[in-house]
Amino acid sequence: MNDYQIEIHFCTQCRWLTRAAWVAQELLTTFDSDISRLTLVPKTGGIFDIYLNEKLIASRKSDDGFIELKQLKQRIRDVIDPQRCLGHSDH
Repeated sequence: MNDYQIEIHFCTQCRWLTRAAWVAQELLTTFDSDISRLTLVPKTGGIFDIYLNEKLIASRKSDDGFIELKQLKQRIRDVIDPQRCLGHSDH
């Protein structure tokens, strides 16, 4: 197992726990042997940010909305294992 750590910071006021949990599930399914820890971090203020090893990899604010799951997986893959095929997420 590699030592990649993901944090999903989400707004509790916006009720984005369900979205954060869904994204976490999808990432753990896709990158199960690469992720050593995935943490959900409740915040406020409309935040939905995703960090990979403490580096911001996706942000609702800077991405002008929620990133598509396909794009998120590609961004993570490009860091973890650029040669990996993501199947339908690559098309």
